[in-house]
Amino acid sequence: MQFDEGDSLDTGNVQDRRGLGGGRGLAIGGGGLGVVGVIVYLLIQVLAGGGGAGGGQAAAGSVLDGLGSGQTADGQELASSCRTGADANAKRECAVVADIQSIQDYWGQTLGSRYTKADTVFFSGSADTGCGAASSGMGPFYCPADRLVYIDLTFYDDLKTRFGAQGGTFVDAYVLAHEYGHHVQDLLGIESQVQSGVTGARSGSVRLELQADCFAGTWAHAAETTPDASGRPLVRDITADDISRALDTAGRIGDDYIERNLGSGQVDPNSFTHGTSAQRQRWFQKGYTSGDPNACDTFSASTL
Repeated sequence: MQFDEGDSLDTGNVQDRRGLGGGRGLAIGGGGLGVVGVIVYLLIQVLAGGGGAGGGQAAAGSVLDGLGSGQTADGQELASSCRTGADANAKRECAVVADIQSIQDYWGQTLGSRYTKADTVFFSGSADTGCGAASSGMGPFYCPADRLVYIDLTFYDDLKTRFGAQGGTFVDAYVLAHEYGHHVQDLLGIESQVQSGVTGARSGSVRLELQADCFAGTWAHAAETTPDASGRPLVRDITADDISRALDTAGRIGDDYIERNLGSGQVDPNSFTHGTSAQRQRWFQKGYTSGDPNACDTFSASTL
């Protein structure tokens, strides 16, 4: 995946809180990708029943691209370093800015007045959120209480080093598109209808997460044709290899994969909160193939 080099980037929907510090605890809030380490994964199952509506997700990490520990890049620094699509093609943090821009352009044009933009927060170490205190060691998440997405971009490196995912620019965008899928669920009232803390292979939490994967797929379907404020698409050249890498990632963040490879080695469907690897792949692919958010109704689906 590439970005239109001459297009302008808008950093207005990114809050850069790196180096500011924050609380010390688990954020109990909206859904996330559910990519966690063994200890944190087991802890979150005990404390909050996994991800999904009301499930526990937290994010943190270290600094981005060239900043030392404890340094803070304010909004002006980010705006000055991420000006165009050429910057997005050269620097990861600018690519994330471009991803957010494209994803929100898509949903704004798809939902019209029903869509309200949500900022993404970059932070390091720990941060206070509307869903509680977020700390390092877990993946990105959406908090419905403050309607913000939280992410540590070193998480993308964890996908490759800890989970063996192929990674890549499009995979980074898929991660964010999933989180913004939760924002869409919040805006449409879907998330509030899912009972908190209930797990299981056919639980509302699993259906919520699979729908967010499907929503991410619909963005991917439309990304190359979704115009931004300039009147032209920011995203270019999504390839078959990009889709393959996203499916590879989805296959490594299913509940069954995590429990088998990062947990006790035993797969317990009663503990599922995000769906199996095959389900996550299937629903992302369904969204990407159809390009239709209406095709993402996991709550009416008899087969997940």
